[in-house]
Amino acid sequence: MHLPLSFTHAYPLALAAAGTLALMVAWLPLMLARLPLSLPILCVGLGAGLSLLPGMPRLPNPLGGSALAEHLAELCVLVSLMGAGLKLDRPLSRRGWHVTWRLLGITMPLSIAILAVAGWMFAGLAFSTALLLGAALAPTDPVLAGDIQVGPPGDDGHDEERDEVRFSLTSEAGLNDALAFPFVLLALGIASPDTTWLSHWFAYDVVLKLAIGTAVGWGIGTLTGLAAFRLPKGAQLARTQEGFVSLAITLLTYGIAELLSGYGFIAVFLAGVAMRHTERGHSYHSNLYEFSSSIEHLLTMVVLLLLGAALAHGLLAALTWPDAILGLAALLVIRPLAGWIGLLGVRRRSDNAPAPWDERGIIAAFGIRGIGSIYYLAYALNRHHWEAASRMQALIGFVVLVSIVVHGASVTPAMDWLEARRERRRAGRIHPQDNAGAEAA
Repeated sequence: MHLPLSFTHAYPLALAAAGTLALMVAWLPLMLARLPLSLPILCVGLGAGLSLLPGMPRLPNPLGGSALAEHLAELCVLVSLMGAGLKLDRPLSRRGWHVTWRLLGITMPLSIAILAVAGWMFAGLAFSTALLLGAALAPTDPVLAGDIQVGPPGDDGHDEERDEVRFSLTSEAGLNDALAFPFVLLALGIASPDTTWLSHWFAYDVVLKLAIGTAVGWGIGTLTGLAAFRLPKGAQLARTQEGFVSLAITLLTYGIAELLSGYGFIAVFLAGVAMRHTERGHSYHSNLYEFSSSIEHLLTMVVLLLLGAALAHGLLAALTWPDAILGLAALLVIRPLAGWIGLLGVRRRSDNAPAPWDERGIIAAFGIRGIGSIYYLAYALNRHHWEAASRMQALIGFVVLVSIVVHGASVTPAMDWLEARRERRRAGRIHPQDNAGAEAA
C-alpha cells in the first residue's frame, strides 16, 4: 500500500525536527552560557523564523485558549516545579525562608492589586479582566528563571546557604504559581453572572485548596523520600538510580492533589522539597533533577517555538498603547517597586545585619514572567468567554517576550556585577552593611 506523499514527507520531517530540538536542548545552553543571549530568546526567534518558511503549516497558538495549549504549559510548569523543589537544600522554616515569605505575602499580592487597578483605570479593562491579568502576571516563573536560581543538587557553585538571592528567587517561583491560583479563580468568579461563590471563596479557594495541596505534596514527598532512602538497602528506590522517578512523582502528586480538589502546583513543589528533606546529601537527587531538567528544557523549547510562531503571525496585533505601557510597567516598575517594599527591613541570616541594597535590588528586579503566565491565561480562556480575549493574549505575549529579552540578556551581567560587589565587600572595600549604595572609588 502506498501512503500519501504528504504523509511520507511529513513523518520523517517531524522526526528530524524532534531530533534537532533534542540536540538543541543539550548543546545550546553550554554555547550560550557566557553570552548575553539566552536559550528562550533563541527559541522564540527560531519559532518566528520557521513559521514564515514557505509551506510551513500554521502552528497552534500557546495563548490561544485550547486544551492542548493549557496542558502543554501546565506540564512544563509542573516539571519545573519538581526540579525547583529538588534543588533546595535549606530546611523549610520561618526564619530560613523569611525572604520568601515576604515575597509571597507582601510582594505578590501588592503586584496583583497594582496591576488590577492599573489595568482597570488606565487600560480601560473590565475589573475582572484586569484582575485576571494581574493574577497571571504577578507570579514569577519557575521555568525561565533557571539562570538566576540555585544550582542543581551537589553544585557548590551556587551555594544557597550564602546566596540568598538565588535561593529566594527559586523558592518564590516554586510557591507563587500556586498562590496566584485563588486570584485567577476570583477573576473568573467576578466575570461569572453567578455570585453565590463569593461567600465561600476565601474559605474554599484560598484556605482549603492550599491546605490540601500542601498536605498532599508534603505527604507524598516524604513517603517517596522514605522509600528512596530509608528502607532496608535491598529495597531502596534510590538504588535504581533511575531519574524518571521524578516525573512519576510529579504526575502522581499532581493527579492526587487535583482529585482531592487541592492545588497541584504547590503539591508538586513541596513534594520535591520534602523528598530532598528526607536525605539532603544523597547523589540520587542529582539523577532526579537532571531528568526533570531535561524534560523541562524540551517542553520549554516547544512552548517558546510556538510562542515565536504566534508572534510572527500577528499575536501582538491587538496590543494597544495603554496595554503596552501596562506590560512594560508590570516588569520594570510594578514588580521592582512591590519587591522593594516587600523586602524593606529584611536582614541577613548569617549575622542578622541589614541585607545589602544590591541583593534586595536584584531580587526585586528579576521577577521573570513566562510559561506560568501563559498557562493561567489559557486556563481562564478555557473556562469563560472573555470579550477582551485577544487583548489579553497580546498583552501577556508582549510581557513574556519583553521578559525573555530583557531578563535573558541582563541576568548574567547582573549576577556577575553582584558577585563582584560581594568580593569587594568581603575584601573590605565596601562596608558590609552598605544599604545606601555608597561605594569606594
